[in-house]
Amino acid sequence: MTGRADALITACEAGVYTVPTDAPEADGTLAWDSTTMIVVEVRAAGATGLGWTYGSAACASVVSGKLSGLVCGRPALDVAGAWEEMVRAVRNDGRPGAVGYAISAVDVALWDLKARLLGLPLHRLLGTVHDDVPVYGSGGFTSYDDARMAEQLTGWTDAQAIPRVKIKIGESWGTRTGRDLARMRRAREIIGDEAELYVDANGAYTGKQAIRVMTGAADLDVRWLEEPVSSDDLDGLRHVRENVHADVTAGEYGYDLVYFRRMCEAGAVDCLQADATRCGGITEWLRVAAVAAAHGLEISAHCAPHLHAHAAAATPNIRHLEWFHDHTRIESMFFDGVLDPAGGSVRPRLDAPGHGLELRRPDAEKYRVG
Repeated sequence: MTGRADALITACEAGVYTVPTDAPEADGTLAWDSTTMIVVEVRAAGATGLGWTYGSAACASVVSGKLSGLVCGRPALDVAGAWEEMVRAVRNDGRPGAVGYAISAVDVALWDLKARLLGLPLHRLLGTVHDDVPVYGSGGFTSYDDARMAEQLTGWTDAQAIPRVKIKIGESWGTRTGRDLARMRRAREIIGDEAELYVDANGAYTGKQAIRVMTGAADLDVRWLEEPVSSDDLDGLRHVRENVHADVTAGEYGYDLVYFRRMCEAGAVDCLQADATRCGGITEWLRVAAVAAAHGLEISAHCAPHLHAHAAAATPNIRHLEWFHDHTRIESMFFDGVLDPAGGSVRPRLDAPGHGLELRRPDAEKYRVG
């Protein structure tokens, strides 16, 4: 064990993979027909750590052009030191965006590598608090017709017994509120009275508009209202929060602790949302969760559910993971060892070190673009 504990990082590499969606997808403010994943692998003492993010191919250039040189040669177990060096080194590059995504993917790979070197499941290394982590089904894109939405929602509620699901609203930058309300009403009809209904406007509405929409949906018992206005509009989020029944949430675009502290201090959310593939990996995600806890808030993991599962299991104030259609599809295509959300929760593996996922290279290579 001593040799592996003293191991130095010998390689840090990134690959870019673009996967077409299985149908056209759109939310309130964006449409897309493919998703790009950047996969990072770090190596030491014969072990390989695996991390990833979802973003532009530029993330891989950051990994190979700057971050790789910073982490190679460092002790593999010193994840916090590597994270600090990466963050300091990108001062003039700007941490938000592709740079932050790249740091996040490397950090996740480093945590996975550390756990594998120590022969521990990642959540045990981090300190397990929960054996199971609740999930919610997420999709319901504005581009879906009624039949496609029904198929997806019942796949979660009926086939997998997931008791909470989310659809997108705010179509065309909030200019089709009539269709938003009709789709919310149809979603409630599809899932019945027992399942929880969540909605996500992706910042498409104005504050008063969001309140009007939710007033029109008052009989639907919507429990979760995500980004009713821009996540940068903290006053607007707080105003909506004070005037709707649903829990208001935001934070998926946060990149550092200061961002999340401001959101919490502003009273802008009922539950903080954070994404470890953007905010700085598992290292920063756990600190963000602590900021939320200090403000009496729970935290929800945005997208990339297999990446978040172990960190969430080690977080006392976790509410749930987003079982996002795009990402669960790609992660199931690319990795062995994926989790089963049947019953409405996932249980991080105890029978494999790290996060327990292995890259299926032949399947992934079909989509490699860089």
